Amino acid sequence: MTADTSWIVTVFADNLRELLLASPLGRKRVMALDPGFRTGAKLVCLDAQGKLLHATTIYPTLSARQSQEAGQIVVKLCEKYQVEAVAIGNGTAGRETEAFVRGLNPAADMIITMVDESGASIYSASEIARAEFPDHDLTVRGAVSIGRRLQDHQHG
Repeated sequence: MTADTSWIVTVFADNLRELLLASPLGRKRVMALDPGFRTGAKLVCLDAQGKLLHATTIYPTLSARQSQEAGQIVVKLCEKYQVEAVAIGNGTAGRETEAFVRGLNPAADMIITMVDESGASIYSASEIARAEFPDHDLTVRGAVSIGRRLQDHQHG
């Protein structure tokens, strides 16, 4: 490592320290979205212990009609499952999905935050995830991982 590249290690270490020292959300009911443009956003609702309650796909970024339908679904599910926080993966279409959720004018105390997706695909393809969710594909398992990371940031 050279002096020119040592700053990369320092930045990485600082970011990792910040992540590990951050307070997790804890036992809250969470809606998690794994965003995507063409393939839609995988949406899951989790109870306060991280148990999967609902899974679906919405298309908030394709057309005005599909965005409106997606908004109705999000609002309905937030009410049904008494969602306290929304976790949005920070990958492709993440910012657009965050703007979409915020545009629905959720309750003032609703927590809406971006969550680091790094490693979520590794968990979603793991034997542990397949055993826990044998009837769901890896995209749903990835969304579950995003939601659980908000509840406890040290989750896979």
